[in-house]
Amino acid sequence: MITTNRPLAPGTERGPMQGVDLIGQVTEALHRHLMDNWEFDRAPPRIEEDLSFVPKDREEVVYVYMYKAVQNTALLNSKRFRGAKFNKPELGRVFYERAPLYLDLFYLIAVHSKFRSDAERLLGFVLLAMHESTHLLYRPRRYILPGGEIVNSNGDPWTEEFDQDDENIIIEKVSLSLEDDLSIGDAINFFTIHEAPYRPYLTYCARCSMEGSLVAADPTTVRSMGAAPTHRESGPARPSGRLPPREAPASGSGRFKSPFGPQGHNPRRIDDESSSESEE
Repeated sequence: MITTNRPLAPGTERGPMQGVDLIGQVTEALHRHLMDNWEFDRAPPRIEEDLSFVPKDREEVVYVYMYKAVQNTALLNSKRFRGAKFNKPELGRVFYERAPLYLDLFYLIAVHSKFRSDAERLLGFVLLAMHESTHLLYRPRRYILPGGEIVNSNGDPWTEEFDQDDENIIIEKVSLSLEDDLSIGDAINFFTIHEAPYRPYLTYCARCSMEGSLVAADPTTVRSMGAAPTHRESGPARPSGRLPPREAPASGSGRFKSPFGPQGHNPRRIDDESSSESEE
């Protein structure tokens, strides 16, 4: 049996995939947003995902259908493991993750009513309700640890309520924008395939990021050399304000290398007296 997944290093643990339910949650949030913004005296429209559904009598329907999910190549990133945004040293483990999968989810929203003018009013409601939506999801990001615990970026139990003033909380945001993604011909074919009559429609794009699994490992100690001083004084300061010359390192120390390229012609050092006279 050949597998494309590399085995993890000994002593590490992999948690469950965190973003499996995200696409469904975005669709549910879109339904909820339409219903929450209905403020008229008459009954709210029915939210339907089956484009072939034919309502009875004067029932109004808003069809919401996700027809395409594509990767956002503008935010394409490397797939290698990196330090996770969530790390709690007091847990005694370090967490790693792959870069999230950035997606653009495209939705077709169509309306139906018995009379054409009522359908157009319903279309206006959808446009304004969506225009008021700066985001579909705005909540603390969830982190599912290898042990199954669900926490936020502070390591506290996850909940959708959060302190607006807490700068350490990492927020998960799904934005929404009106797009012109389907031509009239494509839309006609789309309705025909589903054996549904052509209806006025809109297309929207929801941008989200799907998180994979967290990998927990034991922390390691990283040692590095101290930074070398930028300069070392070797006498009184110059009247011109220039930094004193740096002492040349011992031969063969390897700290500084001789300059490469052609040598200059007749180089002459600017002494302190000439520089002070020119400044006067």
